[in-house]
Amino acid sequence: MSDPFNYNKALDNPALAFETPEDVLAQAGLSDAQRIEILRRWSFDATEIADAEGEGMQGDKPLLERRVALALETLTGGSDG
Repeated sequence: MSDPFNYNKALDNPALAFETPEDVLAQAGLSDAQRIEILRRWSFDATEIADAEGEGMQGDKPLLERRVALALETLTGGSDG
């Protein structure tokens, strides 16, 4: 039996709550505004990790940043939301 979805935990760490940005789009019970907020936080996290990567830390964030951006664009139609 899986744990029920916890929106606040997803906001705290989207990468732990979802395997992919696309999973945010598919999560039942979320409003578009909630999906956008989760994806924006994920985007911020991915940017922070990419910056750290540039300082010698490892990660796979350029692809992740693009996937988060595409998921956000799906919800916002390309606007800032």
